[in-house]
Amino acid sequence: MSDQLIIFDTTLRDGEQSPGASMTKDEKLRIARQLERLKVDVIEAGFAAASHGDFEAVKAIADAIRDSTVCSLARANDRDIARAAEALKGAARSRIHTFIATSELHMEKKLRMTREQVLEQAIQAVRFARNLTDDIEFSPEDGYRSDPEFLARVVEAVIREGARTINIPDTVGYAIPELYGQFIKTLRERVPNSDQAIWSVHCHNDLGMAVANSLAGVKIGGARQVECTINGLGERAGNCSLEEVVMAVKTRRDYFGLDVRVDPSQIVAASRMVSQTTGFVIQPNKAVVGANAFAHASGIHQDGVLKARDTYEIMRAEDVGWSANKIVLGKLSGRNAFKQRLQELGVELASEAEINAAFVRFKDLADRKAEIFDEDIIALVMDESVTQDQEHYRLVALAQRSETGERPQAQVVFAAGETEYRTESDGNGPVDAVLKAIESKVGSGAEMLLYSVSAITSGSTESQGEVTVRLQHAGRVVNGVGADPDIVVASAKAYLSALNKLQSKTERVAAQG
Repeated sequence: MSDQLIIFDTTLRDGEQSPGASMTKDEKLRIARQLERLKVDVIEAGFAAASHGDFEAVKAIADAIRDSTVCSLARANDRDIARAAEALKGAARSRIHTFIATSELHMEKKLRMTREQVLEQAIQAVRFARNLTDDIEFSPEDGYRSDPEFLARVVEAVIREGARTINIPDTVGYAIPELYGQFIKTLRERVPNSDQAIWSVHCHNDLGMAVANSLAGVKIGGARQVECTINGLGERAGNCSLEEVVMAVKTRRDYFGLDVRVDPSQIVAASRMVSQTTGFVIQPNKAVVGANAFAHASGIHQDGVLKARDTYEIMRAEDVGWSANKIVLGKLSGRNAFKQRLQELGVELASEAEINAAFVRFKDLADRKAEIFDEDIIALVMDESVTQDQEHYRLVALAQRSETGERPQAQVVFAAGETEYRTESDGNGPVDAVLKAIESKVGSGAEMLLYSVSAITSGSTESQGEVTVRLQHAGRVVNGVGADPDIVVASAKAYLSALNKLQSKTERVAAQG
């Protein structure tokens, strides 16, 4: 077996299935460029057949990415596979990832198909895909809960038809590390042609063991590809976390004996970008990328670290991209320096006009905040990333009054298309008053599922606040994100951002792998 571990990132596909985490084409492309900078081996760019928007996003990423393989998911049918192949035409290296469920529960309740029908459809799908590309991955959905004998028949057949990668998903996060690793090992031993494919693992985190299960699949089972997402983003409890797998393998190379191509110095930048794009805040004690990951509060720990870092640190913060990089603002901050920092952060704006507009916003922020950190720049660009033709609601002005013992009042001016509205309301607090004022004119009827505030950078009350608002209406769930040194303004931006996403009529087709 190879001593190289392939990192397959599915942030833009499986990660996007988190409620409210859907991204625009430009947002996906920006993250894909950062994943390429991170040097992931495979980027699963989306599910091309799901919608026109997903097709266009996969196509844009395939056309732009040169150093990573670009992949599209496809159900085991000719239409999906052909759509994936069409979207991937411009890729330097492309992969079609096709799947069909193989567990008794899924075949009976969801597919309403017999074993023989599933086997035949899997064969036909890989055979069809083989005419369109040399790189085919096959996943038996809910593979871990499938009958091993039937699963072995399916896997043997699709390898014979040309599948290069066999991915065994723990779709519902049911696995236990030792059992999952042994399951992969036994399955490989049962399949006569198993050596003709790379084996892959894809684990969900419902029991909090996605990373442990994935690593067991590698160490015990002999898998040489891990499917994962930045920050462990994904539906329900999420997916296997890319940063945790990569750093586990790198830090404990003595145990795993494997190499990964990923550049760990780009991990934190990728983590920030995904968090600020999707509105999913990173918990402070999250391994590798959490704000407290390298913080030491205990006096004994602090003393040890000051004397010798390796007493309590098994990784260096700077190795995964933690740094104090910042642009010094004011008159010394030129446009070229700003443009250069955008490039270093993986942010590529489409035109000089967009760069100029971003620089104006940058200068405006500099007048209100003494120091601008990388996180501020990313938030600034993300906050303005929606193009004018996609943006229906836009904040124009806001004033609010809050006094002890008095009910807060807010006046808001916002645009809806070409029309400008002025509205006011009171509320339990200034944020409540502002959002009620907006809703009184919009009348969306949406239910607020989440309102959260976090500081973009730590250590100062000057930090920008980042607000996430999650709304639900008519079965749709969306996240809106807004950033501003004024939390009330950030809240208004986040609410309008969420309303813009509800305004979008983009339809999505759910898919799991």
